[in-house]
Amino acid sequence: MRGNTNRRLFLKSAALAGLGMGLSLSPLAALAQDSKPRKGKRIGIIGLDTSHSIAFTKAFNAPDAGPEFSGYRVVAAYPHGSKDIQESVERIPGYTQEVQKYGVRVVDSIKRLLADVDVVLLETNDGRLHLEQALQVIKAKKPLFIDKPMTASLSDAIAIFAAAEKANVPVFSSSSLRFMASVQEVISGKYGKVYGADTYSPATLERTHPDLYWYGIHGVETLFSVMGKGCKQVVRHYSDDTDVVVGTWEDKRIGTFRGLRAGKTDFGGSCFAEKGIVSLGPFTGYNPMLVEIAQFFETGKPPVSPAETLEILAFMDAADESKKRGGSPVTLEEIFKKAGAGKS
Repeated sequence: MRGNTNRRLFLKSAALAGLGMGLSLSPLAALAQDSKPRKGKRIGIIGLDTSHSIAFTKAFNAPDAGPEFSGYRVVAAYPHGSKDIQESVERIPGYTQEVQKYGVRVVDSIKRLLADVDVVLLETNDGRLHLEQALQVIKAKKPLFIDKPMTASLSDAIAIFAAAEKANVPVFSSSSLRFMASVQEVISGKYGKVYGADTYSPATLERTHPDLYWYGIHGVETLFSVMGKGCKQVVRHYSDDTDVVVGTWEDKRIGTFRGLRAGKTDFGGSCFAEKGIVSLGPFTGYNPMLVEIAQFFETGKPPVSPAETLEILAFMDAADESKKRGGSPVTLEEIFKKAGAGKS
């Protein structure tokens, strides 16, 4: 009897080992196969060149994922992103192996991915690729979240939102910093009118992208989250170690962003409001944004308007232009005109 039992266990193990091109399933992958989401709840990821892809998959596919994720699970991923940002290129093999541990099938094209999923997380680290990739998703009528940076140019972002509106496909983009609890409290009106804000974040530079798009986006998004749209002009003060960008809003309010490239770096800031001075932070992880993404997939209603996202990109473009002009003021109206659109 013991010999028969051992033989059955061996055959079961051999059968499992035969799945997935000879690779045995991890316990997580086996669990994922036993709890596949129903149609309508299947997430596809484009881009395995960022740690976000792994972190988001772990959250959605966790055995104890709560009801706040509305039953959504990552089921497929297309790995390829940048071909010339070495840091991104080098991540893909390892992240591809890692994501498979969570029951995610890796496919060889975006077309194949779109055939098997209902909604998409565009995670490619290289914003230059986002327009081409997003248009494929929009054509397939799949709701789409685009991770930072939304694009590597304001004109590309305008094109994505225009295509999405024409096709009636919900799309939004955001940094996770927008969804910090303290920021959301300010947005909710808990502290009354906002008179100004100072925010900060790391602001490492990448030669293929406008300066603040690559990482400064996090602190800029925090600034706009509490200030709202309506920025009129920007002045940037630049050094190798630091950026200070001062924005003046149409109602004369002033907001500043400090980009950090030396010493201790972190995410945060202060908001100066009617009922208090609010510390913005700390950043505690991605789950608050992922809950919002799940809600967005359920309702089709983005938590951030296209107009605000476009203004954030225009603010960063204006900061680049101000740097080129030695710190002279640059209006967002000028930046929108250059990109082929009027300011919303």
